Amino acid sequence: MVIGRILDDSFVGEIKRNITIVTLARLVANACYRFAPPFLAIIVTDLDVTLSQAGFAIFLSELTGLLSPMVGRFTERISHRASMVIGLVGTGTGCAIAAVAPSLTWFAVGITVLVFTKQAFDIGLGAWIADHVPYAQRGRITGLTEMAWALGLLVGVSVLGVVTAVAGWRVAYLVAVAMVVLLTISIARRVTNEPRTQVHHERSGAAIRGRGWLVVFTMFCIMSAAQNLFVTFGSWLSDDFGFDAAGLTIVGFSLGAVELVSSFGSASRTDRWGKERSIALGAFLIIPGGLLLAIGSDALLVGLVGIAIYLLGFEFSVVSLLPVASNIVPNNPAVGFGWVLGAGALGRAAMSLVSTRVYEDHGIRIAALLGPLLAVIAIALILQHGRLATREQSAAK
Repeated sequence: MVIGRILDDSFVGEIKRNITIVTLARLVANACYRFAPPFLAIIVTDLDVTLSQAGFAIFLSELTGLLSPMVGRFTERISHRASMVIGLVGTGTGCAIAAVAPSLTWFAVGITVLVFTKQAFDIGLGAWIADHVPYAQRGRITGLTEMAWALGLLVGVSVLGVVTAVAGWRVAYLVAVAMVVLLTISIARRVTNEPRTQVHHERSGAAIRGRGWLVVFTMFCIMSAAQNLFVTFGSWLSDDFGFDAAGLTIVGFSLGAVELVSSFGSASRTDRWGKERSIALGAFLIIPGGLLLAIGSDALLVGLVGIAIYLLGFEFSVVSLLPVASNIVPNNPAVGFGWVLGAGALGRAAMSLVSTRVYEDHGIRIAALLGPLLAVIAIALILQHGRLATREQSAAK
């Protein structure tokens, strides 16, 4: 397949054969997940609710991420294929509920089902990579599959945005359901269901110790910073500059291209630069991006440049962090992923509530400043993790 052709023979056949299809499936799942925030201004108008009320619905849905550690333990007991299929089926079900939701309550139910079950897919995919790819090479494979996050916005959300402009956001969710069904069938047919062969996993010792918690807290800060932007920039464009669904789609497409460049950069650089250093570098870019948006929010071009820098840093940082997440619980990568994704979900939940309220009360200027503050904390945490890791390695020699 396409992505597998760029991998050399140091990667096992399972990875080379199926990396394209799992990446495509993640693209579609991410498009389903990322569709609502940029179009909240349109969705809330149709449902006749306020932005902060919709933010509360997203807050509730993201709280399911607190169950990620449990999902991680469950994933360790089933095959990676089963985990990914379960996750995709749930994602499609959540989209279907959201599409026909007669009220905000049912819309909240739909996106909650979507967010909760998508965890199973993400954790299953992360564990599949960890089982078949050595840690030293994991940054590259993670970076390649994480292109699906950027492409979910660049391609997936853009397609759904066009559908929204033509037929409405409900029809867009139904289109997403159709795409999920096709990818679920492909994953079920292609990904191996055989027992793991590359890494021995012990069921005991599934607890995070010591510096691993610094990675968990770093993820909380980075995802909080990201969600702070995701749930406000669409409303800023609509309220201050009159953007409609078509305009938001164009902006989303452009920002997806920025994220894609960042994913490529992480895939090619993270293993060479060092994972902790790469995470800190990405988080650092959030600072000027947020400040530029806050200072220049009255000028469309200046604000958009700030958003682009902000997302460039976020994407590079979070993609660089995922290989570290797979290593924080020895012999149990899915459990480590579960804790980290749970922390990220908690961060998104908190900022869905806080950022929409701050935006309604103070506008984008104040909301944009929350991201740089969170980025500074993330940088301090991950650099400390790197120092402790170096110290432990030196002591072991």
